[in-house]
Amino acid sequence: MLITAILICELSGVIGSAFTYQSIPEWYNATLNKPSFSPPNWLFGPVWVALYLLMGISAYLVWEKGTRKKEVRDALSIFGVQLVLNTLWSILFFGLRCPLCGFVEIIILWLAIAATIIKFKRLSITAALLLIPYILWVSFAMVLNFYVWRLNLV
Repeated sequence: MLITAILICELSGVIGSAFTYQSIPEWYNATLNKPSFSPPNWLFGPVWVALYLLMGISAYLVWEKGTRKKEVRDALSIFGVQLVLNTLWSILFFGLRCPLCGFVEIIILWLAIAATIIKFKRLSITAALLLIPYILWVSFAMVLNFYVWRLNLV
């Protein structure tokens, strides 16, 4: 089940990247103004692969507590929601090329990650701690998304 949990999370990234890769050279790099603190494009892939790995391990630790327990099912359901929201951000920001849509959605994603951490903490402190790098990166991405939106208002 550990491998399955990791693969599900990584698959979420693969789906999101399908909307991202084409837009990076054609739109993100070519037409958008970005803030000075924008990291180089090559950094995003490795960071996300590592974060999806941590997310998968985290979900597995909660799943291991027993899916017959309502608290486990509820926590994993919220985890699933945030995973879908994670993929949806790539679709909105890169696929639709809509920084405002991405910004609104990433706020909701951040709240879903926070809710997941709270639920996971009740079941496994380790599982909750494994999600801290994720929420920190999404916090940075939210600020970056905001500045990209603001710098490119027409």
